[in-house]
Amino acid sequence: KMTQQMRDLQLAQARKPPGPSSPNAAKRLYRNLSGKFRVNYTSFDEGGLAGRSEKEKLRKSYLIQSNAALFEAVELQDLDRVQELLKQYSPEELDLNTPNSEGLLPLDIAIMTNNAPIAKALLQAGAKESPHFVSLESRSLHLSTLVREAEQRVNELTAQVVNEAPNADCSEKEKQLKAWEWRYRLYKRMKAGFEHARVPDPPSNVHLSVASSSSVHVTFWEPLSVNSAVVTKYKVEWSCSPAFAPPLGEAVIDKLKNLHFTIRGLVSGTAYYVQVSAYNMKGWGPPQSSVPPFAIPSNWREYDGRAPRRRGQAEALDQLLSQVKTVHQHCVCHEPCKNQPQSRKHSVSKSLKHLFHPGSKFLKTLKRGLYLTAVFYKDDNILVTHEDQIPVVEIDDTYSCLLMQDFLWFTKVSCMWDEVLWLRQCVTVSQSSCSCILQTRFKMLLAASQMQGLLGIQDLGQVFFEPIKDKQGNILIVTLKEVKTNQTFESVRWVPICKLQTSRKSVSSPEEPTALDTLLITVQDKLAYHRRSSHALSPGLYLGYLKLCSAVDQIRVLVPERLPNILCHVKIRSNPNISREEWEWLQKMVSMDEPVPTEPEADTSQNHLFQELQVAIKELMTLLNIPLQEAKDFRLYSQEVLDFGGQVSFLLLLPPSDDVCTAPGQNNPYTPRSGFLTLPLQIFELGKKR
Repeated sequence: KMTQQMRDLQLAQARKPPGPSSPNAAKRLYRNLSGKFRVNYTSFDEGGLAGRSEKEKLRKSYLIQSNAALFEAVELQDLDRVQELLKQYSPEELDLNTPNSEGLLPLDIAIMTNNAPIAKALLQAGAKESPHFVSLESRSLHLSTLVREAEQRVNELTAQVVNEAPNADCSEKEKQLKAWEWRYRLYKRMKAGFEHARVPDPPSNVHLSVASSSSVHVTFWEPLSVNSAVVTKYKVEWSCSPAFAPPLGEAVIDKLKNLHFTIRGLVSGTAYYVQVSAYNMKGWGPPQSSVPPFAIPSNWREYDGRAPRRRGQAEALDQLLSQVKTVHQHCVCHEPCKNQPQSRKHSVSKSLKHLFHPGSKFLKTLKRGLYLTAVFYKDDNILVTHEDQIPVVEIDDTYSCLLMQDFLWFTKVSCMWDEVLWLRQCVTVSQSSCSCILQTRFKMLLAASQMQGLLGIQDLGQVFFEPIKDKQGNILIVTLKEVKTNQTFESVRWVPICKLQTSRKSVSSPEEPTALDTLLITVQDKLAYHRRSSHALSPGLYLGYLKLCSAVDQIRVLVPERLPNILCHVKIRSNPNISREEWEWLQKMVSMDEPVPTEPEADTSQNHLFQELQVAIKELMTLLNIPLQEAKDFRLYSQEVLDFGGQVSFLLLLPPSDDVCTAPGQNNPYTPRSGFLTLPLQIFELGKKR
């Protein structure tokens, strides 16, 4: 029996030297005592650890102590210490769900003393209730036994302390008495907490939405009442009947970090009712029906049977590229330039020899022409040559004007750096008058190959959306790449960016900086742009704003600086799916002549979308500095929902038709606040593909 074990341990402890007599010391003493009732980890491990290192033995011992420390922190209601231990150790290292000798887990102690903050911290870490409590009666009997035996032990120790003369043994028994008195009060408090508890109230804000053609998603909050015991799990039930007779299925949620659940494997077009109930140590509380009361699995494409626009496109493009490569393997352009004039053949041959010649190296200064630079960065460091220069190679020293179409073509090359050699072979350079563009692009590919060879890496990164120009006639195309691993490069080394900026000696005036000086001055801004352009949106449905402006040779699109690879946007909701019913309502709304449509019925998915859209439009108008009264002239793009990977989808808000694209010289009627920029449309499209 537990009482006999305590007596045996008392005799063993009496032989040890006396310790401190403070109340805290008494509690720690009890922890040492009660720790011996738990599973005897040491005895289990002695045989298995015989051949293991002393370091592993010490770690085992340390983890056992951390388990004891967690029990003590929960019993003393020390939230900070509990959080510290949960952060420092994994649940397995803490033996979070291994009962002690009293059949209790840390979570049992927290919920029966009604310490909600500690209980929630344990639950989020994956804590469970003791499996010994299979019913209310078994829990009540177990607590009564703990209280009775603790009380009996207090009485025995009290009698011994009173009857024995003062000595070392008596002092040790006084410490044990204090520990047992504290333990007795703890058990009584746990028993009272259990007896006064009641089943939990229903969960609050139970919301049901359509997740796909075969699933629905339910979200909910904790019960509003704070007078009941801590909720340790929830149950989601679903049925085709509003009376749940019969129920089709249920799921128990005991991981309470996120209160939501997706019901999968449902039949499209069938109505499903959902309810959620909460559980605590007194049992299951009453269920709460969802709002809306039912949902019908569907997708907006079912409205007109439309197939995904991008289905099979990636595979088709890969197949097309493979076919083009096969054809070009036997193309005349792959023959050793036999049809070209001798002078041109010599020039190309010389260029190719120069590429692999040991003398090929990075440039130190720029002389009126077109150049390529590669900015590789890692944390706050940047890759430079041994002369502390950002790597630069020449494209064309006679090219003083970069055509936008050539630049945009080169940005597409950045999507296939591994194919630069093959592209060079495919670009036929001739002496005809129409080959000027091809000659420029051929030189761009040569420069890219040279940069790859000098750095010893194929992927040069992403092309910055605009080249750097200076008044000396230099044009600098910039590529950006973040290095996340310990990668080795040739002929270059890492230096802190701030050190490079402060140590470089400029050869130009502040009024007319060279392209290289401008790059160094603005490198932090370019790196920030590159980092932000790789960020992804969290899953959900968004409202995007499409605004274009045109120039002589390009069209630009308005994007936020904080996320330049996405249109200006606000989040509508976390569920990216638009159901068939919602899409049908949207189609009716945009086809009406009245600017303000009739509000849909309450407690329907259409009504929830209507309210969410109202909030999102107001937020977007404020973000873009557009007067709210002007929103009546804006239109919702109703041809399709823009789908990005199944986890992110967009509804588009369009300005009046005359203002969608601002022409050169035309005043923009809506001037966005700071924090926006315009990107060439082709650059924006490439950003979406990355």
